[in-house]
Amino acid sequence: MEDHRRDRRLRLSRRGGRWLLCAPFGLIAVVTVVDVLAPPDVHLGPFLVAAPALTASFAGPRMTALVGAVAVLAQSVVAATRTTLTDLNHTLQIISLVLISVIVTFFAYLRERDESRMTRLRSIAHAAQSVVLRPLPHRAGPLHIASVYLAAEEEAQMGGDLYAAARTARGTRLLIGDARGKGLDAISEASLVLGAFRVTARREQGLPELIGHLEAGVVAADEDDETNRESDSAGRTDEAFVTALVLDIPDDDPVVRLVNCGHPPPLLLRAGQVSTLDTADASPPLGLTDLLAPDMTVETFPFDVGDVLLLYTDGVVEARDDTRAFYPLTERLTAWAGDDPPTLLARLRADLQAYAGGHLGDDAALVAIERLAPGA
Repeated sequence: MEDHRRDRRLRLSRRGGRWLLCAPFGLIAVVTVVDVLAPPDVHLGPFLVAAPALTASFAGPRMTALVGAVAVLAQSVVAATRTTLTDLNHTLQIISLVLISVIVTFFAYLRERDESRMTRLRSIAHAAQSVVLRPLPHRAGPLHIASVYLAAEEEAQMGGDLYAAARTARGTRLLIGDARGKGLDAISEASLVLGAFRVTARREQGLPELIGHLEAGVVAADEDDETNRESDSAGRTDEAFVTALVLDIPDDDPVVRLVNCGHPPPLLLRAGQVSTLDTADASPPLGLTDLLAPDMTVETFPFDVGDVLLLYTDGVVEARDDTRAFYPLTERLTAWAGDDPPTLLARLRADLQAYAGGHLGDDAALVAIERLAPGA
């Protein structure tokens, strides 16, 4: 889907570029004709410099040089028609036009080189995202799963939001989280938690033990980072932490077991109603157990056939409209409570982006899970 949208934007960009090329050539034609027909004391030749300058803003160096050459040719035609090519006024105009065309062609080369470099970096980032944030399986035992990742910036490929799923002998375990901050630090924390989850989630152990492994990894990475930066009198300046929600959904038992580590609670869609699965005692985010006493409380909620769980990060509920009002997630979901996971997320995604005016203030991740009937 993302590749299709990217290809479509590229085709539209190419079509738009063709139409843009009409502007400098049209400008050259108009200025040339008017300058030839103008009275002897009127000179419009200096306006021709706008043609290569305009081209350099959207085209490459070859096209910019071509437009500059056509502009110089047009100025020469004007000079030959009105006086002579050796006329001082027209000679200076031609020389100035040549110099400006060379300069803007050079700047077009620099811009195209930087764009090519950014394209390669985006390609690398996209490949890295496919490794770090792997797509969730559409089916996991009796579960139907769909996921969506929305970057705050259109060109961004990665962020601190994360999700993962792993099959065990008795069911499916899922993780959704949000690393503190933005940029490379958040990506590093997210990749660390994802790696620890994939290594340990399949083991026959309880959720507290699993979260203990995730916690140990975040704390160890934070301690390593402390050796590379200055600290304050308390010994720590910039705590790294990850809010997370870890779920265990058995295949043969219509329940969901979860531990909430400072993350927004999941929503349960059942029989057209939406309810919040609030835990009585939320655990601290991963990476903060040295500051807050850990309380790994595993809570169990009914999760039967036809029920849908929605997991999300705070970038969803913190999206704002033009009045600065937060996105009313629970209210919106009520109208789509009967949809399957892919349809639900498609509608939610479109509605969220429309609500925020096409620009989210933070990255957002969404995971929808439906329990299917046996054999479905």
